[in-house]
Amino acid sequence: MFRGTSTLSLDDKGRFAIPTKYRNQLLADNGGEIICTINIGDPCLLLYSLSEWQIVEQRLAALSNMKERAKRMQRLVLGNAMDYQLDKHGRVLLAPHLRDYAKLDKKIVLVGQSNKFEIWDETLWQERMAKDIAIELEQDFDQDEDLGDFSF
Repeated sequence: MFRGTSTLSLDDKGRFAIPTKYRNQLLADNGGEIICTINIGDPCLLLYSLSEWQIVEQRLAALSNMKERAKRMQRLVLGNAMDYQLDKHGRVLLAPHLRDYAKLDKKIVLVGQSNKFEIWDETLWQERMAKDIAIELEQDFDQDEDLGDFSF
């Protein structure tokens, strides 16, 4: 389970080191094989352990490619998916097209999302957080079916 936020540096080659607290878990799960793809809903990347990615991949493959939206999702998510192996220092070298999609600069943010990570450019992450907080402060949870009974 991945949770929390880590600010990391992206080196000149496009590499970043997975924090140790997550690295051991990723190494234990399929020997550090991971998959990174684009998030079609946000300007960030999604990073999965291989076992979690296989679940996503099966669900995408089960979609009818006769439906345009399903075909687009398959094309975008599967077509941009890259297989990686953590190196001996726990680093990942992100492909240029993935870095470009998420507008990644020198500072990135790794955001735990239970079964995966989001990878954000630090500035875009801060902007998204401010926007999301402002939106949530205006919301009425009692009127949201999915969150009506949720409390902290």
